[in-house]
This record gives sequence, C-alpha cells and structure tokens, in this order.
Amino acid sequence: MYDANHLIRQLRESSLGREEDVFARLPEGGTVTFGALFAGAERMAAALAAQGVQPGDRVAVQVQKTIQAIELYLGTVMAGGIFLPLNTAYTGPEVAYFVGDASPRVVVCDPARLEEISAIAGAAQVLTLDAAGQGSLRDLADGQGGFDPVARKADDLAAILYTSGTTGRSKGAMLSHDNLASNSLTLRDCWRFTKDDVLIHALPIFHTHGLFVATNVALFAGAKVVFLPGFDADAILNAMPAATALMGVPTFYTRLLADARLTKERAAKMRLFISGSAPLLVDTHEQWEARTGHRILERYGMTETNMSTSNPYDGERRAGTVGFPLPGVEARVMRDGAEVPAGEIGVLEVRGANVFQGYWQMPEKTAEELQPDGWFITGDMAKIDADGYVTIVGREKDLIITGGFNVYPKEVESLIDDQPGVLESAVIGVPHPDFGEAVVAVVVPEGKGTSAEAIKAALSGHLAKFKQPKEIILLEALPRNTMGKVQKKALREAYAGLFG
Repeated sequence: MYDANHLIRQLRESSLGREEDVFARLPEGGTVTFGALFAGAERMAAALAAQGVQPGDRVAVQVQKTIQAIELYLGTVMAGGIFLPLNTAYTGPEVAYFVGDASPRVVVCDPARLEEISAIAGAAQVLTLDAAGQGSLRDLADGQGGFDPVARKADDLAAILYTSGTTGRSKGAMLSHDNLASNSLTLRDCWRFTKDDVLIHALPIFHTHGLFVATNVALFAGAKVVFLPGFDADAILNAMPAATALMGVPTFYTRLLADARLTKERAAKMRLFISGSAPLLVDTHEQWEARTGHRILERYGMTETNMSTSNPYDGERRAGTVGFPLPGVEARVMRDGAEVPAGEIGVLEVRGANVFQGYWQMPEKTAEELQPDGWFITGDMAKIDADGYVTIVGREKDLIITGGFNVYPKEVESLIDDQPGVLESAVIGVPHPDFGEAVVAVVVPEGKGTSAEAIKAALSGHLAKFKQPKEIILLEALPRNTMGKVQKKALREAYAGLFG
C-alpha cells in the first residue's frame, strides 16, 4: 500500500496489527486508537485531494492542537502534499507573508479567523478546523472513505517549517520524508522508546519539537501519548504516575519545580525527562534531580536539522551540554575555515540524513548555509570538549564585539545565573559610541534584595573587564517565544538607545 520511502508507511508500521490499541488519551477522558488515527488521516487526505491538492502542493495550517490536526498532518503527507504548520500566535500580516511565499493550495485556519485569512489567502482554498476538531475541513473529511497514499521518494518534501526570523525574513526549511523518518527512528532507539511507553505530550504541534520529535517518535515506537492541548501543571502532574516520559522546554521544568506536588513518589514510574528548544540552566538540572531522582536529558536541534545531538540515555548526562552527535550525525566546530581544537569556540556545523533540503525559494541563502559536501552551518557558537560533549555557547549573531574583543554571552550568563538571588539572565550587545558595542545584562531576580551593584561586584573578580556588563537591567521576566527561547532580538531593540 505504501512506497517503502513513504514517511506515513514507516510511522504506521509499529502499530500494524494493533489498530484497536490506544494511541492517545484525551483531556476530556476519551481515547483515540491507532486505527482511528490513521483512518482519520486517510479521510483528511481524501478531503485535501478533493480540494485539488496534488503531490508537492503546500497545505498551510494555523489551528489549535487537536487529534484532528495530527490527522491533517498525516493526511497531507499521505496525499503527497507538503505540510506547512504555522504558529497560532502569528498575526494576519505574518500569515500573509508565509502564504505569499509558499503559495499553498489549501490554508486551514480557525473558524474565528476565516474572514481575515480568506482576505490574504490569494488563490488558496481556505478551510476551517477549530479547537474541538470541528469545521469545514472536518465536514469534508467525514464524507470521505479510505485513501491510497501517493507514492513518494525519500528526498521528496514532507514539510516546510519557517524559521522564527530573528534576523531578516523568515526562511522556509524544506524537510524530506527521509529527513523526518531517519531522525525519528534514531531518536526512538537512542531514547529507548517502545510500545510500552506513555509520553506526556504537552508541546505545541506547529514546531519541530512537538510535531516531528514528540509525535513522530511516539508513532515510530507504537507508544501511547497523554495528549494535552498545552502546558498544564495540574494535567502533567496528574498524568505522571501512569506515564513513562515527558518531552518539554525548560519553562515546563521550572514551573513544575515550583509545585510542591512534584515528588520522587509522583515521578517513580517515569523513566525519562527530555528538555530542548532552549538552554536548561544547571540549577534547574540540579533541582530536578534532587526533587525527582531523575536527571533531565538535554538535547539539541534546529528547524533545519530536527535533532542533531543528545546527552546519553546510559552514561553521564552533563548539565550545560547537549551531549554527543546522534548516530549517523557528524558535528564539527569551525573558525576561519578550519576545525578548531577541542574546547575552543567556533561555529557548529552538522552533517547527516537529518539535515534539510534547503530553504524554500532561497537558493542564495541555501548556498550560504548548506555546503555542497552536506555540512550545514548552524550559526550556533559551540565547543566540543575532549570527551566529545557539545556545549552551545550562543548564536553567532549574538556574539558581542566590544572594543575589538569577542564576548560570548553564555560565559557571562553562566556566572550571573550562579549568583544568589538570580533566577536567570540574558546578555546582549547594544550600540556604544566608544566601544562599538557594550555588554548589557538583563537579569530576572529571584525574590527581593538582588541589586545590579551586587551582581557587578560579584562578576568583577571572575571576568576580564571588557566582558563585564556596562549596565545591568532588572526585569520581572525575559521575553520568550512559544518554545521558551529568550528573544534577544527584542531585548537588543528595547535597549538600543541605552548609550545614546
């Protein structure tokens, strides 16, 4: 029925013969079996085909997290289409850019935004799907029967995910069937997922973490998921005694640590806590281990590569690092065209079957970042120690050059975060009339009594003067995107005029 390279064939393989087994437990108490999931996906595929979706056509989707949205993802790929998920927070003008760039055949949105999205959808057919999984697309799908999946090759596109666009225009990362399948299989095996696992799924599904890591890995393993619409401390803590794994962002873990119900007893049946999408503080690692008896497994990936490195399942999970390159993935740290010695900082490059096919309609940008021999320039500053552990130091664009000297924000942030009374920090460079850029630290205090002067005094004996912040700003919270990443661009813009 499926071409051997088809992502859907591979996703379905682990549950063949287990169609009546439960795949998802829903918040309202219902369940969805593997058979129902894939039958729903076939109906979605048939509905899309009835709307004219041909192999290679894009299907843009901006909807709430529901099982029907997962069926739409699977159905799009089944129909030979290219799934294009969009952050639910994107405004009309932002959606207009993505639609204009990708020229989708179909756009699926929330019914409440039908008029707004229709006005910017161009020639695309606009269908709806709401937070209950209802809408015009569901109505069309419910009237369909089965569907014969369209044959696809390993390098045919399965998805386009737009990068967050922290610098310049958002870029559409093109991901093939093999990019997604090979990476999910590797993660399933490295993290020991099996049909006996129950994964707490609280991540959004418009992002690679929730869609191509959490969802795909669970399906490749034939595992169950506790399918939550978003982060909910009550729901996660209630699910924990009967679950085995949680995938989250650092914010999940810090918020759960703030809840007294998080105990070793509650986490006793859990085998794995995974964190990614943003750096996890060493303090969070240590607090989590003390409270639950579990050491969080931190990993590293990007929209363009899915996952590239992971701390080991067995062996030392080193706080502050993102572990080793995954099997089949190579990593190196480069500076001025040459690989740097162990422990030195440079730009991280990765190569493997996980690396994307390039940027949609941006051949020049693709050529800049994806080299002919397959190495992808991530733009992340990193170092690889003598034991092979990779540590991400920051984005290349976040590098601060002050008075001709390089300052890596992570080094300064780590020292600030270690200070008593500090919850977290973000170090940025802003324009300065004498130094070109000045180092500025934005700090979130933990409780009262923390002062900028005390932090400056604590840093003076540990950092060269050029690395020390010229200003320390105290805020109640750092700006973050939906995946928990600190938005340094927003901070740089907010404080661009600090030194006139």
